[in-house]
Amino acid sequence: MNYIGSKHKLSNFLKSTIYSVVGNDLSEKILCDIFAGTGTVGRNFKQEVNKVISNDFEYYSYVLNKNYIENHTKLENQEELIEKLDQLPLIDSGFVYNNYCLGSGSERQYFSDYNGKKIDTIRKKIEAWNIRKEINSNMYYFLLSSLLESADKVANTASVYGAFLKHLKKSAQKKLILQSANFEINENENVVFNRDSNELIKEISGDILYLDPPYNARQYGSNYHILNTIAKNEIFEPKGKTGLPSYQKSKYCSKNTILSEFESLIKNAKFNYVFLSYNNEGLMSVDHVKKIMSKYGKYDIATTNYQRFKADKDDNRNHKADKTEEYLHILVKE
Repeated sequence: MNYIGSKHKLSNFLKSTIYSVVGNDLSEKILCDIFAGTGTVGRNFKQEVNKVISNDFEYYSYVLNKNYIENHTKLENQEELIEKLDQLPLIDSGFVYNNYCLGSGSERQYFSDYNGKKIDTIRKKIEAWNIRKEINSNMYYFLLSSLLESADKVANTASVYGAFLKHLKKSAQKKLILQSANFEINENENVVFNRDSNELIKEISGDILYLDPPYNARQYGSNYHILNTIAKNEIFEPKGKTGLPSYQKSKYCSKNTILSEFESLIKNAKFNYVFLSYNNEGLMSVDHVKKIMSKYGKYDIATTNYQRFKADKDDNRNHKADKTEEYLHILVKE
């Protein structure tokens, strides 16, 4: 997924810096990715650490990480079930089609009519299988992750779901094909949460804590609300032109609350090493972060330049600099 704040392009920088601080052998270490998003960092370390603790407040992220992080043994008949779901006869209407497709009269066009109906069809069948216990929890999250990622590929948006495009772009005109969200197999068990990070931190402990909180006022609950809607399978009254549900705003997205929230997280962290990804466009300055983290141990910082997130590869309207500076703040707790 083309995801705001994704650390995919920064993987080598993150790994090399963490190795330089913690050491190259992480096989006995517990790593926590507490603002996991799509789980890029947890996935990168899944084979190398003893255990990954993954968490995100957004439910679509929870679903993705239940599959990519918590699933670690082979699932029987997964490709057979993917094929069954992909070939189901489409239902005429469902929540996504009725509220987020133009043909329903909703005046919203997040998906083509065909793709909206197909999303509804597949989602309904996955839930039915789960309720009837025809699939287990591992398979449920695998199939649901497969649907989320496949739907995202044909969404009629500039990557984020804060708004839809007026006309169907080329990728949104393609018919949705359900593809497997394949995960890495290993021997270690991992655990995934759907919690407020500042509450969860009081209940967990480990060796490496990786932090990648929101940098600015953009709320993930609104930017990816359609993925939450598909994942939760709940009925609600969509609000306004974009069809938003009610959602809880993050305190990390407000100048008034971010510093106290961040310090509380650091203070309560029962981890030996803390790494914070942040950039030069965030609400907290380098000095803010340094001042807070230095209270709790030995502080250091590593930096790199990388390609800024673009909402759409074909969108040339954003004339800001193409590069941004990424900071990796380092704390060895005392």
